[in-house]
Amino acid sequence: MAMVGQGMAVELRRVAFVLWPGTHPSAVMPALAVLRSANRMAEAELYSVECFTLDDQPLISDEGWQLPARPWSCEHATHDRLWLVADGVALPSSLPVGLANQCRNLIRAGQVIGALEGGVYPLAMSGLLDDCRCAVHWRMIDDFRERFPAVLAGSELFVQDRGRMSSSGGQATQDLFLALLAEERDPDLAAMVAEELVVERLRDGSERQRVPLRNRLGSTHPKLTQAVILMESNIEEPLTTDEIARHVCVSRRQLERIFKQYLNSVPSQYYLELRLNRARQLLLQTSKSIIQIGLSCGFSSGPHFSSAYRNCFGITPREDRNQRRAQQAMDVASRA
Repeated sequence: MAMVGQGMAVELRRVAFVLWPGTHPSAVMPALAVLRSANRMAEAELYSVECFTLDDQPLISDEGWQLPARPWSCEHATHDRLWLVADGVALPSSLPVGLANQCRNLIRAGQVIGALEGGVYPLAMSGLLDDCRCAVHWRMIDDFRERFPAVLAGSELFVQDRGRMSSSGGQATQDLFLALLAEERDPDLAAMVAEELVVERLRDGSERQRVPLRNRLGSTHPKLTQAVILMESNIEEPLTTDEIARHVCVSRRQLERIFKQYLNSVPSQYYLELRLNRARQLLLQTSKSIIQIGLSCGFSSGPHFSSAYRNCFGITPREDRNQRRAQQAMDVASRA
């Protein structure tokens, strides 16, 4: 055990997590696991931890388990570290004035203010992320960049910038808190906590979120990987199958055999679906016009884009966007 007194700082840090309505409790669990394990392994209370909600509803998961928490109020503005937490399903639409003021007070006092996954939204709403770097989950990054152009949003695992900290969510949250533990307390303690939590390796925040391409494809075939990288890098102006084959130094027929063997598809169909999935992401996460999205994903006209989209998803781009907006409005109304 890492006993206190071996050169390790023993100052108690009071940590608060504020969860937005509708957030799944699992969004904060990686952070709690690190902090509680640190207290246990150090045999001292290095961190006191409290969880809060912004309404009177308990934090109950869909599976039925409950995270102990109490409603937030300005009376609770006594913590020296504050984390805003939301997930991609229930993105925040506003930031309470009292909470925004506490965030500013913490920054002025030189304390840490942080955001986990969708928690970057309310932190950006406060203006405290302007001209700062932050980590945003790759599924939300297009929408986030459009809404907050003054923020330097990136796809790193986690980011620390001038007292603002952010995690893209999931396992990256655990990575961030292990890095903080090593920096603030003791690298050996962080290593022990990582071992207890069965963490294979400590990842640096600068690592990218996306799973390596070869893992996503389920194949290590170098020509397949090269071809898909080319496709992902040329969405707006698609290459022909012959051009891709020439770039990866195989014949067209050989490239088609590789795609059939490993992806059960042909290059042109895989490329089309790749562009359409990108278009759908932009459609549902940004306010760009349907025409703009179609052109940015390599479709020469609106009707061409709409037809291809309907054939792939069984719904037109406009219908898909309208359904998404209607669902979001219902979600907001249900939380009101």
